[in-house]
Amino acid sequence: MKVGTISFFGRELPIIWDIDCVVVGGGTGGAATAIAALDEGIQTLVIEKTISLGGTQTNALVSPMMPTFVKGQRVNQLIIERLHKEQIDTFDGTTACSWFNVETLSYVLEQLIIERGGHLLYDANYVDCLKEGKQITHIIVNTCNGLVAIKGKTFVDATADAVLSRTAAVPVESGNQDGQNQQISFRFEMGGIDIAALREFILSRNEKFCQIKNPMFFEIVMVPGNGHVLESFFQKGLLNGDLEEEDLRYFQAFTQPGKPTVMSFNCPHIPDIYQTTDPVLRSEAVSKGRMMIRRLSNFLTNYIPGFKHAYLLKEATQLGIRESYRIIGQYVLSETDYVNRARFNDGIARGDWYIDVHSVSEEKVEKARFSRGEYYEIPYRSLITHEVNNLIIVGRHVSSTFLMQASLRIQPTIRDMAQAAGLACAYSITHNVDLNKIDGAFLKQQLVEMGE
Repeated sequence: MKVGTISFFGRELPIIWDIDCVVVGGGTGGAATAIAALDEGIQTLVIEKTISLGGTQTNALVSPMMPTFVKGQRVNQLIIERLHKEQIDTFDGTTACSWFNVETLSYVLEQLIIERGGHLLYDANYVDCLKEGKQITHIIVNTCNGLVAIKGKTFVDATADAVLSRTAAVPVESGNQDGQNQQISFRFEMGGIDIAALREFILSRNEKFCQIKNPMFFEIVMVPGNGHVLESFFQKGLLNGDLEEEDLRYFQAFTQPGKPTVMSFNCPHIPDIYQTTDPVLRSEAVSKGRMMIRRLSNFLTNYIPGFKHAYLLKEATQLGIRESYRIIGQYVLSETDYVNRARFNDGIARGDWYIDVHSVSEEKVEKARFSRGEYYEIPYRSLITHEVNNLIIVGRHVSSTFLMQASLRIQPTIRDMAQAAGLACAYSITHNVDLNKIDGAFLKQQLVEMGE
């Protein structure tokens, strides 16, 4: 496959691909971008640091997809349809959440890319990029065979931490006005749960939080002071020394379709980590979270009906990072746009999730919510930069303010941005137009026609 060599800091590296579209990061945005680009007929390669597509959804165990009343774009619908073919029921009949289990989603994403002739490079970490003027020409990747180069015409930064953008000299921001990022989670799954018994116990105590009627889906939660049934049990665990105060900050768990005795936990929230951009602090968060997971899983088996024979099934293989870096693109989407339900000539995706800040310092943020049918648009200009002509960004790190990012970061919205990014890469290749020169209004019209 070697197509030449290139010099990188005095070393000759093999160029192992020369391809139309290079997607760095195979997560929610990257995988969907690849599917969209392949559907438009361009050669596409996904570079993924793990051996599982889906990113936060699969490796950080973030499920289900949060509710939205925005009609998803074609790729989003395609993924849901394939999950159904794999016997995964994504709809609970009550909420607008979209459910999945992580193993099936990872398989579905991989199959959708392979079937379209796409290429995957797993277990490969992005290192750096080479530029000529305002064009990225190659990226450098660390593989099991050492450093290699990949040549491309268009590049997609789907790294979530803006890694490709930052090495390409795109300016970024991070955190709130005090430089604090959102809370880190370290999710886990437990198996062997008698979910019917758990459900009967919770509902018999008149808990109102989960309104889902379908017994195949269930959700439990405990936030101190909110009157949840489980709070007295957590307080007893604290009194007995089986839990610590930090374990009570936030607790939530969801069933997993296709895994009948399994629940996935949206916790623990790791305390006292204010910068998700610090690699040392992220490592400390892993160790801290792992101890908290042990305490929580032991507590559940000893205190909560339905968990008597349960066991810790798996820990996430990556942290749940809600926010780190955000690029500064051609347009910075803000909370003012949220409030105004902004519309743009180049609005290529829609969002309706509230400004959902999980603050480490517990700052209070107004959680104004839209009525059903209301939405804001995300302009194409928030995905492109002034600094690099052939780069597009997809994921939580698109150009927005701290508060606005807390709304647009949910998975359905990211998938819809990815549909536009894949379409843009194909247009750039077939019409020989730089990504940051494409008329976003044209893309918007194309997406409307595709959705009809």
